[in-house]
Amino acid sequence: MLYNRKIVIIGAGHVGTHCAAALSFQNICDEIVFIDKDEVKAKSQAMDLADSVCFLPSAPIIRTGDYRDCEDADIIVISAGVPRLPGQTRLDTLGASIECIKDVVDNLNKTDIKGIIITITNPADIIAYYVRKHTGLPKNRVFGTGTSLDTARTRRTVADLCKVDPHSVIGFAMGEHGDSSMVPFSHLTINGDAYDKFVKEHGDRCIDFSEEKVTECTHMRGMDIINGKGSTEFGIGAALADMAKAVLTNEHRVLPASVLLEGEYGQNNVNAGVPCIIGRNGIEEIIELKLTEEENKLFASSCDVIREHIKLEEKTK
Repeated sequence: MLYNRKIVIIGAGHVGTHCAAALSFQNICDEIVFIDKDEVKAKSQAMDLADSVCFLPSAPIIRTGDYRDCEDADIIVISAGVPRLPGQTRLDTLGASIECIKDVVDNLNKTDIKGIIITITNPADIIAYYVRKHTGLPKNRVFGTGTSLDTARTRRTVADLCKVDPHSVIGFAMGEHGDSSMVPFSHLTINGDAYDKFVKEHGDRCIDFSEEKVTECTHMRGMDIINGKGSTEFGIGAALADMAKAVLTNEHRVLPASVLLEGEYGQNNVNAGVPCIIGRNGIEEIIELKLTEEENKLFASSCDVIREHIKLEEKTK
């Protein structure tokens, strides 16, 4: 690892540029480099963002570059791909996204990558699996944002339903970054109490709370945003910046990420969103929560959905 606080973002569309904005506004890195097939667009995005950071106390260098910049980058963010359209699931974008990612991986394999690769492109878990497999890098250095955004949506939903601050809600969404994700409610706390205890003791403020409502809102929030404005961008940008900060500042912090499972939770040869300790070397440890029997079934079912689409991608070569 180089620790230059340099981040390369491959893909200068909505998601990539919002990742760069979140990184810049939080002063997480010293240099951001955009790589995109549309060089004119990438340069324009870099110029626009560079203007905005002039108003900050401390501003990173923001520019365009090429794949040679990946060699001394601490983190390479892959956000290239196709946007999800209204009515589509993330899994519906698989074919077009893989075609795009193949070109990215081919170029990455021509460089000597010393840093961490974090993938965002949907379908998130299948793309994370593909990039790790085809770059040949160890799983601690290639992983996806996974259920980090789903987790934020879970916490936001619980906070809204129980009229508390989202920071007072601790829990995770796990499995697919998508419609089969699950919430292990046995590990959900509100204000330090088990969620069911809190709901029981504060029934007047949790009238609309139910596990079904939380799960439904976790699944549907992204589609509601896409239906309303055509894309999601702010949430995932902040999620990526948070994960990058954990790496660059060596936080050893527990965050959900899509990482290759090799026996954890009884699953093998599949990337799925699970809580992990993240630091300078990437994934330092996968945290295995003790799930209930029903939660294990839900998580296994979500992994099966991911695994089926990994097989589908492999058959279309």
